[in-house]
Amino acid sequence: MKPKPNSLFFLFSFLLFPFSFSSNDTHSLTLFRLQTDAHGSLLTNWTGISACSSAGHSWAGVKCSASGRVIFLSLPSHSLRGPISSLSLLDQLRVLDLHDNRLNGSVLSITNCTNLRLLYLNGNDFSDEIPPEISSLKRLVRLDLSDNNIHGVIPNGLTNLTRLLTLRLQNNELSGEIPDLSNSLPILKELNFSNNELSGRLPDNLFKKFGESSFSGNEGICGSSSPLPECSLTGGNVPADSSSSQTVPSNPSSIPQTPLLTTQDKTKSHKGLSHGAIAAIVIANCVALLVLTSFLVAYFCGRERSGSSKVGSERRKSTASSYGGSEKKYSNGNDSDGTNATDKSRLVFFDRRQQFQLEDLLRASAEMLGKGNLGSVYKAVLDDGCVVAVKRLKDANPCGRKEFEQYMDVIGKLKHQNIVRFRAYYYAKEEKLLVYDYLPNGSLHSLLHGNRGPGRIPLDWTTRISLVLGASRGLVKIHEEYNASKIPHGNVKSSNVLLDKNGVACISDFGLSLLLNPVHAIARMGGYKAPEQAEIKRLSQKADVYSFGVLLLEVLTGKEPSQYPGSTRPRVEEEEPVVDLPKWVRSVVKEEWTAEVFDQELLRYKNIEEELVSMLHVGLACVVSQPEKRPTMAEVVKMIEDIRVEQSPLGEDYDESRNSLSPSLPTTEDGLAGY
Repeated sequence: MKPKPNSLFFLFSFLLFPFSFSSNDTHSLTLFRLQTDAHGSLLTNWTGISACSSAGHSWAGVKCSASGRVIFLSLPSHSLRGPISSLSLLDQLRVLDLHDNRLNGSVLSITNCTNLRLLYLNGNDFSDEIPPEISSLKRLVRLDLSDNNIHGVIPNGLTNLTRLLTLRLQNNELSGEIPDLSNSLPILKELNFSNNELSGRLPDNLFKKFGESSFSGNEGICGSSSPLPECSLTGGNVPADSSSSQTVPSNPSSIPQTPLLTTQDKTKSHKGLSHGAIAAIVIANCVALLVLTSFLVAYFCGRERSGSSKVGSERRKSTASSYGGSEKKYSNGNDSDGTNATDKSRLVFFDRRQQFQLEDLLRASAEMLGKGNLGSVYKAVLDDGCVVAVKRLKDANPCGRKEFEQYMDVIGKLKHQNIVRFRAYYYAKEEKLLVYDYLPNGSLHSLLHGNRGPGRIPLDWTTRISLVLGASRGLVKIHEEYNASKIPHGNVKSSNVLLDKNGVACISDFGLSLLLNPVHAIARMGGYKAPEQAEIKRLSQKADVYSFGVLLLEVLTGKEPSQYPGSTRPRVEEEEPVVDLPKWVRSVVKEEWTAEVFDQELLRYKNIEEELVSMLHVGLACVVSQPEKRPTMAEVVKMIEDIRVEQSPLGEDYDESRNSLSPSLPTTEDGLAGY
């Protein structure tokens, strides 16, 4: 068969110019965009002849080497949807961060990118298996495939990735046994296989090094270390009471019957009693049992009605105690809010993994973390070791059950790397609980203002901006997700920027403003208030921008916005009058004392003066008085990212162990308190 002219042309071109095809990173990225941004609305600036053009035209999230090869691709939380097979030609890629999108298919193509060091594909819809070819990524330092739909076994090829510091595979559908990685990956610092379908014996070395939480949610695993169940001879999980356990056949007629009386006993029992006497005894016993049952039902129903009005008194304890008081019991029937007893005993979850019952929550050991205008927050440790944060609302909603559930659905569907995950809620007329992920490293407020004095560990510049950037990305997600309805966060402040175990900043308390009467929302919410709210008396996304600007000035100056609720800085009225932070910053800048604005802890760092001033301009742009002149949160993120570009160079000599290009900061073990 004679080939077509076009086919001959491409074949001829390939033979003459193989190098141009192998290095055509722009073509690969263009194909990636066509596959994942079908409407062309997500990667709008991916235009031009080359992704690595020297004319100053940069593609969003793309960085290139001096030789014109793509070495960095970072597009987290862009709502991209489709496969990533087109990226297989980016063989010089060192950093790939596509977390929290809607990408799908297989990750096999990435195994061609043998220069990869940081790989973040978590929070997508990848399925298929982890390919054995992953062993070719020998330079990999961080690998995160968590929160996908990946199935199959954990490949032994992972043992070849000897440079790994982080391995996250949690929240997938992986099965089979857990390989012993303790010897083959000697410098591994973080490992998480939780919430899969893994089974078999867990190597003791792995369990001792990484702890129970790294393997929780896999009911089939066993081992010799407590609290793991013991393994059987075949390596399986042994039931707690195997000596008395019995397999019940599917055929009821074949179930062995254990006679209560032998034939001899039956003969003796009938010898002295007539049939009439036996019938009378049986009837009398039945009547007595019925009367006793009636009394017991009436008694316990009365106790349930009296005990259902409160979960219990709130007690602040550092030692283990029952969350919010003793366990609740509910009466039968319906309350005035239409909630029956079945509904009352149910927690409503937004995630199928790690679910538990209300009774598990009520009997959990608990510690009060704080008290606010909307209620109290507890750290609850369940019997299985799972730790959650529980907000117990206090007179926070005037709405009924239906409206409450609608608001919860609005909050619960929002998932993002930089927003505290809302896991479940519980509704009853007299009690409302919100369950969140527990974040162990405290808040930005405590890092900035805690222990100001001798012995304080300063909060360095890079960490401050990383946390600010994370918080701003969380707000962008909220504003973009609810752009049509204009739902704001409504409570932006440094104490609502929390740090997870990896030091990632997450915005908390989103959506609680929905539960309040709009007239009272501004008074009840403790965020940094925009000037127009004194007249308009409502929350808005533009007011969120103002609040974020105040937060940014707080980070730059190290000063608390002392006129806002929640300020903990002691003040003597005569010596230190209340000062509006944005107003104070403007006055200092106007007098050209700009250096006086910044936190003294920041002035020790060299060569960041230009960054400090640029970041100050971003903060001042957010706190302008006219709402229409403020930038959007998306524009704020872009401005911050542009400032930090030259401070995070990607080179051969960067410190991989610090993970400066990771969306997660290194794990801190400083025991910061607070939530």
